[in-house]
Amino acid sequence: MDPIPLPYSHHLSAAQGWLELGTAAEAANELAAIKPPWDKHPAVLEISWGVNAKLKNWERCVALANELIADFPEHEAGWIHRSYALHELQRTREALEMLAECSARFPRSTTIPYNLACYHAQLAQLDAARDWLEKAFARSEDPKVLKVQALQDPDLKLLHAEIQKKPR
Repeated sequence: MDPIPLPYSHHLSAAQGWLELGTAAEAANELAAIKPPWDKHPAVLEISWGVNAKLKNWERCVALANELIADFPEHEAGWIHRSYALHELQRTREALEMLAECSARFPRSTTIPYNLACYHAQLAQLDAARDWLEKAFARSEDPKVLKVQALQDPDLKLLHAEIQKKPR
């Protein structure tokens, strides 16, 4: 996709900055200044997803992720974001099924197998969770950092003792 032209690229940068500062309302104001067709650019949709996630507007997050998937299926973010939002809506089984469908499409992703491990663990499917977590570690550029993340992740709490024991 083409880069976003001025002045919309400035609004997008400002929105990202406000979001990083934790000010979702200001980020949303900046996004509102981006006019069609640029409001459907994947970078804009991703920041919009982030704004809605900050506001815990998970239904809107699912809708934005579905837009990303429909228009930009080659971007793994849409797939990841949709399942994360579904998980936050307590629809973890659906999150798992939808993310598993695309796992082969992104064979180098670390996030997809990691999230699948989390969803399996939340559903008490620990063997599958272990398998997906091992795939995430195998794909990770820095397994030590991933281990720290996994040990802090409440979704993987049932596996924390095992994760701690494994050298990385």
